[in-house]
Amino acid sequence: MQDDIDLNKIPSPDVFATFSPEEQEMILSLDSIRDFNKGDFLIREGQYFKESYYVVKGVLRQYRLIDGEERTSNFFMDDEAIHSITSASIDIACTFNLECLEDCKISVVSFEKEKEVYKRFPRFQYMCRITTEKHLLEYQEQMALYMSSTPEERYKQILENKADLIDRVPQYHLASYLGIKPESLSRIRKRLADS
Repeated sequence: MQDDIDLNKIPSPDVFATFSPEEQEMILSLDSIRDFNKGDFLIREGQYFKESYYVVKGVLRQYRLIDGEERTSNFFMDDEAIHSITSASIDIACTFNLECLEDCKISVVSFEKEKEVYKRFPRFQYMCRITTEKHLLEYQEQMALYMSSTPEERYKQILENKADLIDRVPQYHLASYLGIKPESLSRIRKRLADS
């Protein structure tokens, strides 16, 4: 299972382009890759986040139940990290669900194990901080765009930035993410196809 991971593929500055043999050995010793089936939950609303996740392969959906209706707020795909900043620093219950929409391979590392790694290899703490800041910036930009755009503009953004999501996620989940009903999404798709 470890063979599926490219240890040198990190979304960060060149300083992280390669791991030393000792660092690679440490990563492999974590033996953190787990298989999850479609429909499995990594976490449910009300539970406590005790781990960080890195999606090696697969798609997950983040959603909340609001007035009995599922509202999708994010998708995580291959080579994306999932981390709760508040849970890592303060013991706060999770406010969303994380569900596998495909069979997934996910690296799961406990916060305690992360602390050990940071102590032994300080560079990892710096790397994780840079990556977390990058994800936070992307999330802020995504929220600003969401608030100031129409559902059609949001859909176009997905086509530009995460086109493979369209084929990997059921239309009703995608519609929920866009803040519209599936019928409205069908109309948007038809309009774009015709133009």
